[in-house]
Amino acid sequence: MEHFDASLSTYFRAWLGPRDLRVKGWFLLDNYIPTLVCSILYLLIVWLGPKYMKNRQPFSCRGILVVYNLGLTLLSLYMFYELVTGVWEGKYNFFCQGTRSGGEADMKIIRVLWWYYFSKLIEFMDTFFFILRKNNHHITVLHVYHHATMLNIWWFVMNWVPCGHCYFGATLNSFIHVLMYSYYGLSSIPSMRPYLWWKKYITQGQLLQFVLTIIRTSFGVIWPCAFPLGWLYFQIGYMISLIALFTNFYIQTYNKKGASRRREHQKDHQNGSVAAVNGHTSSFSSLEN
Repeated sequence: MEHFDASLSTYFRAWLGPRDLRVKGWFLLDNYIPTLVCSILYLLIVWLGPKYMKNRQPFSCRGILVVYNLGLTLLSLYMFYELVTGVWEGKYNFFCQGTRSGGEADMKIIRVLWWYYFSKLIEFMDTFFFILRKNNHHITVLHVYHHATMLNIWWFVMNWVPCGHCYFGATLNSFIHVLMYSYYGLSSIPSMRPYLWWKKYITQGQLLQFVLTIIRTSFGVIWPCAFPLGWLYFQIGYMISLIALFTNFYIQTYNKKGASRRREHQKDHQNGSVAAVNGHTSSFSSLEN
């Protein structure tokens, strides 16, 4: 295993250049193998978990879901606050920021971004709860792709460019996660569900986040600084892949659902007597959706 890790490290250095020594010795960052193993185990659970649960009763998980989502909401809020204040203290350049020009603020950003990297490991639990509750329709290509790739990408970010220009996407994502996990936490409480209306806008916010990240990363390509261009090109490409997948999810979830509701509404009007009998049922169905 040590020989394999040494070979990987040599390959990474040849491909990406020298690693950033400021994170040397930090938990999970010295070796890539733990991150890789966690990702492989995640994919195995995604594959085998639904098979294991197929003939078993789903778990409620209601209490732990409230605690879990509240915890991630608070962690995301902490990361967002620390990133914003760190960028302000370091007087980061909006258009392009190197990895060694922010002084002590760079170390503050690095410490927060380690938590951001580690949060991607915690968020594997999103999928595990879907499996335990037998909500397998939520385990989409988008869901698995996003969760499996983010942990690995951020291991490389933390080892080579752990501050500077890469703060922007993490800051936006932390803010979106405050909204998202607070929504999930509240939706775990049945009495709160009728009052939750902003799920659609969370997806819109995620799409806006990707677009803004591409625009801002492009500034670093046009007006380069002491930040590797290869990382900027990679980030743009990854954001494009997320835009494609999230746009497809949005269309499948909201546009088609809206069209289906309109068709049902027209059918009810055409069959007036049926609509009158089932009026209360239709209203309840809309509320549930």
